[in-house]
Amino acid sequence: MCEQALDDILERLPEHMPLAEIDGRLDAEPTPFKSVFLQECERMNVLLFEMRRSLIELDMGLKGDLSISEAMEELMRALFGDIVPATWAKCSWPSLRPLASWFANMLSRQQQLADWTAAMVTPKVTWISGLFNPQAFLTAVMQVTARKNEWPLDKLAVVVDVTKKAPEEVESATRDGAYVHGLYLEGARWDISGGTLEDALLKEVYPSMPVLLIKAVTQDKTDVRDAYHCPVYQTEQRGPTWVFTAGLRTKSDPTKWVLAGVALLMDVCD
Repeated sequence: MCEQALDDILERLPEHMPLAEIDGRLDAEPTPFKSVFLQECERMNVLLFEMRRSLIELDMGLKGDLSISEAMEELMRALFGDIVPATWAKCSWPSLRPLASWFANMLSRQQQLADWTAAMVTPKVTWISGLFNPQAFLTAVMQVTARKNEWPLDKLAVVVDVTKKAPEEVESATRDGAYVHGLYLEGARWDISGGTLEDALLKEVYPSMPVLLIKAVTQDKTDVRDAYHCPVYQTEQRGPTWVFTAGLRTKSDPTKWVLAGVALLMDVCD
């Protein structure tokens, strides 16, 4: 089973992102969004290198070309137990997924970057949950707005508008901010027709959110009436995976959602 998993991952593992080619196609002063995606490609390459290196090393060990080391044994145990190896997790993003699901998720993340390198244009809708560093993307939104309006960056904050659209329904990129998708609610659901938070439905643990419009505004305009300041985390672990706070409209007292522990999650286990 270990050898089968090793062969399967190696066979499906993508090639490194062509950083030299990408760098040559970038403008002398790349936009904040291009800088974010370039950094994402660099981090993806670090992960792909470590995955390929460790798997090839283990393959050689299993064939008798190398002595089995402690690191190889740990990798074998991880592959057998469907656990993300520690050395891969160290190069990765916060995740609670088992290995098979994590690897499929990694391939989707790599594909988003591959699509970007082909067009060198920020996606109409960015899968923000598929980024190593989603905070950097939010900072890019603020940087673009600051430059456009000649506002000081440290006086800006991000705000969220929830649209009624699915990613495939967005026809073009927004001129103000960025469209993102890939978030899930825990402890509540989003009523698309009413545009507000509502009680969660039975057996619907992590309802997905429509496309969000992330914009930057001056800090004096961030207070929204009838809104729940919803924390956004990368995983169900919450705590150390906090990303930012999104203001979600509510007809109920925001305290209701605070007591219910309502949060937005960027990744949930399958």
